[in-house]
Amino acid sequence: MSEQIEELEGSELGTKDFWESSYTREIANYRDHGDVGEVWFDEDSQNRIICWIAKQEDEIKADDSIIDLGCGNGMMLIELAREGYTKLTGIDYSPKAIELSKAICRDQDLNINYQVVDLMSEPEVAALGQFKVVHDKGTYDAISLHPEDAKTMRTHYIANVHRMLHDDGLFILTSCNWTESELVQSFAELFKLRTVIPTPTFKFGGKVGSVVTSIVFEKK
Repeated sequence: MSEQIEELEGSELGTKDFWESSYTREIANYRDHGDVGEVWFDEDSQNRIICWIAKQEDEIKADDSIIDLGCGNGMMLIELAREGYTKLTGIDYSPKAIELSKAICRDQDLNINYQVVDLMSEPEVAALGQFKVVHDKGTYDAISLHPEDAKTMRTHYIANVHRMLHDDGLFILTSCNWTESELVQSFAELFKLRTVIPTPTFKFGGKVGSVVTSIVFEKK
């Protein structure tokens, strides 16, 4: 029997108010200085995912539907658009994040669909339809840090991601809070491991670890 996964300690990073105030500042910075804001987990992490997607050219076509969960400033999708992908959707529960991502996208003359969507809402998720690629870099982490009922929210998240993924689709998840084994265990009811995208490692006390984990799941 697998051991219980210990929940993370709650944090303001798991609250909508935190992200609304954060993106309000980033909108002002973008308007005043043209600064698109922070790329969550740094650009190297983002570029590793984009390179991995590009290498799956036999499986992921340029016109396949791709959604970014918790898209923030939308830079992941902007880079995918520059690589030639055409059916791109970004969702975030923060209206300010979507306001910022739309402004950046408009200024770059790209065609990306950004929407305010709450991943905890089954009707809102169902209205999106299904996607060949579902990508998340940091949103599952933020949900896991919700100060109240993070465990229930994680369960809703996993079920809703399963709903929006095509039967032959790929779910790409990057986390800095959960290990590979914890993610595989948490998603095991509905997903199976496809592969792990290599990330930089470090050695401490004779053990090797990673700052972030990037993992690819398929539906069971």
